[in-house]
Amino acid sequence: MIKFIERNPDILLRENLSAHLTSSAIILNKSFDKVLFIHHNIYNSWGWVGGHNDGDPNCLKVTIKEAKEETGVKNIYPYSEEILGIDVIYVKNHIKKGEYIPDHLHLNVTYLLIASELDELISKPDENSGVRWFDLEKVFDYITEDRMKPIYKKLIDKAMVWYKKNA
Repeated sequence: MIKFIERNPDILLRENLSAHLTSSAIILNKSFDKVLFIHHNIYNSWGWVGGHNDGDPNCLKVTIKEAKEETGVKNIYPYSEEILGIDVIYVKNHIKKGEYIPDHLHLNVTYLLIASELDELISKPDENSGVRWFDLEKVFDYITEDRMKPIYKKLIDKAMVWYKKNA
């Protein structure tokens, strides 16, 4: 992945049709017993928030911006500036905003964010059709994109290790 990034100066731009950098978040409440997910229009499944870096090399900044835009939550902050996970995610071809997007890879960086359950949740209709807090024990019952379940499990498990270590 590092070699690919070094060889592709356009890695921060989605114009790189092979692979590009994206930034995502697992958003937990302060009690670490609920996760905030959105219902993705393209994948028709509940999942994390995030998006394309679109030229910005600051992945944490992109993650927080995307989290606020996609959920409406204003009171959100990083649990740590440390990266929670790095994954290479295959994205199947699809139509977005009337434009064909070919198969490609997301070189994804994930952070752990903490948000207030008291904030109003607001969908972003061009990207998602719902925003909702889920109990951690039940969230996997709502994820229909099976290929993402192991990634979410790995990230949530790591978040819980961080939490227990600092409790």
